[in-house]
Amino acid sequence: MILKYINRTFLLLMVFIMPSLLYAQKSDTVIDQIIGIVGNKIILQSDLEAQYQQYLAQGHYKDESAKCDVLDQLLLTKLLIHYANIDSVTVSDAQVEGEIEKRIAYFTEQFNGSTEKLEEYYQKSVPEIKDEFRPLVKEQLLAQTMQQKIIGKASASPADVKAYFNSIPKDSLPYINSELEYGEIAFKIAVSDEEKNKVKTRLEEIRTRLLKGEDFATLAILYSQDAGSAKNGGELGFVPRGQFVPEFEAIAYKLKKGEISPIIETKFGYHVVQLIDRRGETINVRHILLKPEVSNKDLLATKAKADSIAFDIRSGKIKFEDAAIQFSDAEDSKNNGGNVVNPATGNTRFEANQVDAMVFFQLDKLKEGEVSNPALITSRDGSQYYKIFLLKKRTQPHVANLTDDYQRIQQAALSHKQAKLMDDWIVRKRKSTYVRIDPEYSHCEEIKKWSN
Repeated sequence: MILKYINRTFLLLMVFIMPSLLYAQKSDTVIDQIIGIVGNKIILQSDLEAQYQQYLAQGHYKDESAKCDVLDQLLLTKLLIHYANIDSVTVSDAQVEGEIEKRIAYFTEQFNGSTEKLEEYYQKSVPEIKDEFRPLVKEQLLAQTMQQKIIGKASASPADVKAYFNSIPKDSLPYINSELEYGEIAFKIAVSDEEKNKVKTRLEEIRTRLLKGEDFATLAILYSQDAGSAKNGGELGFVPRGQFVPEFEAIAYKLKKGEISPIIETKFGYHVVQLIDRRGETINVRHILLKPEVSNKDLLATKAKADSIAFDIRSGKIKFEDAAIQFSDAEDSKNNGGNVVNPATGNTRFEANQVDAMVFFQLDKLKEGEVSNPALITSRDGSQYYKIFLLKKRTQPHVANLTDDYQRIQQAALSHKQAKLMDDWIVRKRKSTYVRIDPEYSHCEEIKKWSN
């Protein structure tokens, strides 16, 4: 199918690149030989084995045919990189470093946030791991950028969507589970000045102890309310500029190595920060976080406000969408009239298992068009809100159709169009590009097209 090109391309380019290190760690001998050439780009046996090890590490059974798929992806990536160089497509050093830091953070998390365990496992220091990453990360980003250049201008008009839908055999139309569309208005529970001052006083006492020479890591373990970093002595690892909230970053980047910051207020609470090290535009800091707690008085006051707005919506004094814009503290949805977007799909539809359990509990009691009573919801960062919800639509399980599933079908039509653009580009470029593949892989159906 034509669609496999784009799906496999995206799959390959989004894979974390640790497999090359994993393969080196797990295998006593890496037999390196050239098994493919695309233009002036080569594919090594070790490249293939590394990606195959990643495939197995994801829980798949050994399957030699999977190597054919991996080699197909590698050939496509090298083709993209070859023409990225010809077309002067570039990526900046900052993009590369940012991606490296993101991947290091991901793999550090797999070792329970321990940089030491990561280094011990791979028998390399973090700088050495990064050096090994760098060329491959740059290649992957180049391939992604080139791919976007090829498919970026694709669009799906209503006529395209209808034509795509009509091209699907009726007995092949997908079955769609029940879905919800909903809106929210969030009222963040304000913390009293008294509680804020209490927390700042406590953190200032800790800061004084730090300035007198007590160990930052020890105090972070004892007192920090950032559970993720406290166990590591408050250390956050190397993070590129732009990843921290602005208030935190503005101070952290001004610190000298070992220096203790003044108290910093962010949406997460109050911090004291120490700079461990800086490498260009990336820094490694440790911090201690204390969070002000809301009082019963604060809870009751916020609930009363949410109750009042919900009453005004039900009585028709204000539309839900207007109330969201005017009153909601949910930045992601307030300017969208309160509509909540599914991050997994980019549209406003959610299956039941995609909705937070506490939110689903509220929505499940509503009929279409009904507004809920205020519900106390705790966000991922620990902030507390009273939220009111509007159930906009609840679909029943059904066979896909243009009326109920237009957004879904439009996205599928766009993906199909992008795949066709990608496929046509591959066919054109393959004809004018030198490609050689080791005869050992001539049995692979996926590889045969590269020899045509």
